[in-house]
Amino acid sequence: MENLEIRPRIQAVDMLRGLVMIIMALDHVREFWSASPFRPEDLTQTSTALFFTRFVTHFCAPVFVFLSGVSIYFTEQRLKDKRSVAELLLKRGVWLVLVQVTALSFLMKFAYNMIILEVIWAIGWSMVIMGVMIWLPRKVLAAIAIVMIGGHNLLPSFAPVTASNLLLAVLHNSPGVMVVPGFPVVIIAYSIVPWVGVMAAGYLMGIIFSFSAEKQTKYWRTTGLFLIALFVGLRLLNIYGDSVQWSFQERGGWYTFLSFLNVTKYPPSLLFLSLTLGIAMIVLTFIGKLPEQIASVLNTFGRVPFFYYLIHVPLIVLGAYLWGYFQFGTIVSFAFQSPDQWPEGYTPSIFRTYLVWIIYIMILYFPCRWYGSYKGRSDQAWLSYV
Repeated sequence: MENLEIRPRIQAVDMLRGLVMIIMALDHVREFWSASPFRPEDLTQTSTALFFTRFVTHFCAPVFVFLSGVSIYFTEQRLKDKRSVAELLLKRGVWLVLVQVTALSFLMKFAYNMIILEVIWAIGWSMVIMGVMIWLPRKVLAAIAIVMIGGHNLLPSFAPVTASNLLLAVLHNSPGVMVVPGFPVVIIAYSIVPWVGVMAAGYLMGIIFSFSAEKQTKYWRTTGLFLIALFVGLRLLNIYGDSVQWSFQERGGWYTFLSFLNVTKYPPSLLFLSLTLGIAMIVLTFIGKLPEQIASVLNTFGRVPFFYYLIHVPLIVLGAYLWGYFQFGTIVSFAFQSPDQWPEGYTPSIFRTYLVWIIYIMILYFPCRWYGSYKGRSDQAWLSYV
């Protein structure tokens, strides 16, 4: 999500990033304002609306990470010096890891009894690793990216996570929890290896933006359609590419179709990345044709991704705490408490989710517009880290 800037900026990149940032807030609002006692992907209990409310947010992390790789390419073209790019990636990557471990883990609960290693953590470490990998020949880097994205499903997961397997779990694992007496609980939500592959792919494909508009459209659409076809073909075979196979559902054909779409995000499977990035590449070729008013809103959010992330989390969490206090007489964290701890009378609501989400996007627009304008006028070095 970190934006390594290039001027002039590629407007479509900012717009696509802005779109997925808006969608990302929907998932966080759902978790803190309208959590359900079952996973939205649980096809035995979920509704179509709830399933797709979660499903559409699957596009956020892959697009963030992929576009971060594209931005590395832009920065390399601007600086014309790999050493400077590598140093920049190291500093910003370490900064993002520290922010995730300290500030963002605190802001998720307004308490520091839990360290949550999420997307900012994965992007930070991916940047650090990319600081080394950009020195590799492009063909070698492409081969490594393909193996990371396409082959990591062969690796095992570890449960429980312990000190002895922590490194392997961090590199590649489904979500795990590590408990060390006397220290905050560590939740490893995002492992590193597949996300490095996605960032490397974005870096390698950034060159497409140097082509003519016609060639850009051709390459993005061709690649996007190939990835979607890869998803469909492998998913139909039900042999490789995702840890969870699709199956016929007792609730009928529609839920069987949802089972087909229900691919694994943690860690992101080959099929998950093929579907999300494939569709994102197709969207990239159309997003620049949106009406000017919509494009302006998307650009506003897309130019300040990290600032947006830093302010949207506490706003959503605090708002949910206040709502819980006035509605139920108690502060409750629906995202981190089990359903038996939820107040009596609480029920999840899709309507509440979307209403609150729209209100938050309207609120967030104004500080993001102000900060984007301020950052554009200022040459202070520290602003590149926010």
